[in-house]
Amino acid sequence: MTVFDPAERQAIRTALIDRAREDPAIAAAALVGSAARDAEDEWSDIDLVLQLAPDTDEATTVREWTGYLSTLSPVADTFDVFAVGVRYRVFLLESSLQIDLSFWPFEQFRATEAPFRLLFGTPATATEPAPPDPDRIIGMGWLYVLHARSAVARGTLWQATIMLDELRDTVVALMCIRNGLSYWHGRGVDRLPDGDLSQLESSRAAHVNRAELDSSRRQLTRLFLEEIRRVDDARAARLQAAFDELLTPLPVPGT
Repeated sequence: MTVFDPAERQAIRTALIDRAREDPAIAAAALVGSAARDAEDEWSDIDLVLQLAPDTDEATTVREWTGYLSTLSPVADTFDVFAVGVRYRVFLLESSLQIDLSFWPFEQFRATEAPFRLLFGTPATATEPAPPDPDRIIGMGWLYVLHARSAVARGTLWQATIMLDELRDTVVALMCIRNGLSYWHGRGVDRLPDGDLSQLESSRAAHVNRAELDSSRRQLTRLFLEEIRRVDDARAARLQAAFDELLTPLPVPGT
């Protein structure tokens, strides 16, 4: 069970929205995430999008909102993420509740992806999220294949584990794209078809040892090539010779 109470989450969110309506530094606000699509459960966090009023000092407003939130519930830590001129301040409360407050310059406030539930104010025209880029995903994927092989061969087994995790994420991304699911932070992976999930499960190494990691490497490499073939058969054909080499089991040390 969670440490925080969903009633606490509701009370804090209501207080934040009330403050946004009253704060002259805030011109508009919206909910995003699970609350915006009526899909909250006991693990959901708070995602509140705030539009800064024209000529508002962003740093001062962020500092004031941080201080206000600390009066609602003890804050364990914060950190900031910046994206396209927008500050996302992420709060971890002592109760373990996460709160994301994003502060948008006046002219940038708009829906950039669904869901977006406007609470008050007038957003600019919504923009569509950038489509997935399979070309980049594939390119990064075969780099992970190469580095996973060299790490296993060198016996740097924890590095190999990390490279295999990255390769698995690449395979998951391509599977999710194929099935029309979001791969961002694994949001759609649990809705993949059972056959895909079964292959992902069987490709995991149960232990950090050379034999299991090499078996995992070859299974994931094979899955990766199959996904490339579904996206771009010609590219898969060009990669086949290199992947034949990459699919070769590594020799056991001392043999």
